[in-house]
Amino acid sequence: MTAETNDVALAARLSERLGRRRHVIAAATVTSGTVATATLGADATADFEIGSISKGLTGLLYVDALERGEITASSTLGDFLPLGTSPAAGVTLSAVSTHASGLPRLPPGALTLRTMRDMWLHGTNPYGEDLAQLYAQAIQVRLGAQRPSYSNLGFELLGHAVAAAAGTTFPDLVATRLAGPLSLDSVYAPHTLDDLRPGALLGTSRLGRPQQPWTGEALAPAGGIRATIEDMGRFTLALLDGTAPGLAALDPVAPLAGPAVRIGAAWITLDRHGHQVTWHNGGTGGFRSWLGVDRAAGTGVVVLCATARSVDRMGMSLLTEITDFAA
Repeated sequence: MTAETNDVALAARLSERLGRRRHVIAAATVTSGTVATATLGADATADFEIGSISKGLTGLLYVDALERGEITASSTLGDFLPLGTSPAAGVTLSAVSTHASGLPRLPPGALTLRTMRDMWLHGTNPYGEDLAQLYAQAIQVRLGAQRPSYSNLGFELLGHAVAAAAGTTFPDLVATRLAGPLSLDSVYAPHTLDDLRPGALLGTSRLGRPQQPWTGEALAPAGGIRATIEDMGRFTLALLDGTAPGLAALDPVAPLAGPAVRIGAAWITLDRHGHQVTWHNGGTGGFRSWLGVDRAAGTGVVVLCATARSVDRMGMSLLTEITDFAA
């Protein structure tokens, strides 16, 4: 692997796409085994909330656990988590991994009117549950139809179930099976504000209002991981060069939104202009993120932004651009 930090051309692309808007933003591109990174408004040591790209990491760890024989496709949440005889206990990990479990996006009552008001008015973190609170919420859930339906709750439970099957915690599972082997020193899942590292950025709303970091023990597998752009670039390369664990998570196994959009273990694959793009995005109170790879072309892009404005279009256009150039 070769690396180009603070790549001038990539920084210019970011600046051009931002126009007059000036956000703290970073991007990494992967072409021909080379990772180029650029950051505007912060240095390379800044760590961002990657939001629901965390689900992609959880998907890799789920498939890795399958390959290790710690779980099976028919294993249920109740096999590893204290969910009693609740409906959630009988949900298979496989169904959760493709958002087809019948679990709701969030458990009823998880976001109260007061929580939502404080989030919108004061930028407070709406998620902060510990595991006991998460399991208590899950026990009360009623299942819906087993059809594609995005579930944050499902991936929270999936990540903690996979960790329990390995006899560890989710942050330690990330550290020992993904961050450590791939030398991604900045990838971590803080439980509380006290766990934030010195380089942790503070995100802002679309209007520029500071937002409290989204930390929480329960949240981690679904949206609580943080990382620098350099490590996310290395991670993207690992998805392409085969060194990431559980890579079969990227293989689509079920429809998500029609025949052109399919899903693996969290990772979404769509057909676009004759190419297959495998991707995931993320959003928290003060951050937006996007990561996509064209596995056939060997190209990838990740964009992290410390403002709650979507970077999906920017990420997709950058991927198209570098893939067309590499062809």
